[in-house]
Amino acid sequence: MRPSVRQPGPLTFLNAEHDRHLCARNPEQFCPRGAGRFKARNSLTLNGIDALERHLANVCKKVLAGIGRIIPDQKLEGLALGGGYGRGEGGVLKTPAGDQPYNDLEFYVFVRGHLWLNERRYAKSLHQLGEKLSLVAGVELEFKITSAVKLRRSPQNLFYHDLVMGHRWLLGDDRLLAGCEHHGDARAIRLSEATRLLMNRCSGLLFAREKLEHERFPAEDADFVGRNIAKTELALGDAVLIAFGKYHWSCLERGQRLNDLATTEHLPWLDEVRQRHAAGVEFKLQPHRSSLSRDALQKHFREVSSLALRVWLWLENRRLDCDCRSVADYASSCINKWPDTNRWRNRLANVRVFGLRTLLLSRNSRHPRERILNALAFLLWARAETSPALTRKVQRELLWTKSTALIPAYRERWSRAS
Repeated sequence: MRPSVRQPGPLTFLNAEHDRHLCARNPEQFCPRGAGRFKARNSLTLNGIDALERHLANVCKKVLAGIGRIIPDQKLEGLALGGGYGRGEGGVLKTPAGDQPYNDLEFYVFVRGHLWLNERRYAKSLHQLGEKLSLVAGVELEFKITSAVKLRRSPQNLFYHDLVMGHRWLLGDDRLLAGCEHHGDARAIRLSEATRLLMNRCSGLLFAREKLEHERFPAEDADFVGRNIAKTELALGDAVLIAFGKYHWSCLERGQRLNDLATTEHLPWLDEVRQRHAAGVEFKLQPHRSSLSRDALQKHFREVSSLALRVWLWLENRRLDCDCRSVADYASSCINKWPDTNRWRNRLANVRVFGLRTLLLSRNSRHPRERILNALAFLLWARAETSPALTRKVQRELLWTKSTALIPAYRERWSRAS
């Protein structure tokens, strides 16, 4: 019989002094049980009531039992809860009916053997389990199949850093992470990870604008827009921290580091990034369903989108050692926007994202994210759909034959390349 939810391993929340440090910054907001007190180290939120913690623990037990019926004992190495809840900073939605979860629950399923074969065997069943338990949890459940061997051999990235530094074991312990120490060094996170983060969050901005421009604007669309704007606000500050080697797994610690950041560079937008990041941290920990009007959200969107462009160009000029001063400069530049990648693997990745026809194109040896980055810049900041010339450029980047439905085409390509 498999064990129930276990206590977190030694890497999970670093140490008790650090927990106390986080809550001491704002004990009334994040530690409602009383000033000077802090939640137990195995809590999944900073400010959720006990009923929410029990609900989330019950969902975790159901997940463990469900996976046990799908993956044989001899194949299953471990199961870890990652994301905000795994780091003990999960979002808490305050409602008249009590505290509710808000963020997706991200589970990492460690399975022995070949990753591709394991995904073929188990991904569909895990997806079905996630859909079933989402009704119980009240939020989406996401399962990511991996293995201890893959984690050890993979180059460092932001996702693995956050997982290694903050997780909750449901099955297994930190012995599975032996040899993964390279993922723990935040100073070594590559600038491309900051670009990838902004690519994903600015894609969310693009999809938010799409909803803002629909004829109908129901409450769920307002919530989607508000949530994606807040995620972008958080990501802008996080990208700056990555660029300066100051990233940290805790969003509260990142906020403090951003406020304390000293640089000789002239960054006229840095104070606004700090303010937006603080709002993003607050939303992450205490999210709310937006009640703002379409007009108010459009104003908020324009402000954050404008700031995102300034940070984007600064980051990309720094990463690629170029001098792009506008969207047109960036998206039209012939510079390799995803260097230091294997040409043959890039060809296979292009086939996965765009299809076999990419093998006949001159840029098939470059990573497909280059096309995604160019298309995003044209669509989000240049409003490519309003210009026939820019529309044709987006079509060429996305290998899309129609002059309409550019954002749905981008969404489909982005989801494969992100």
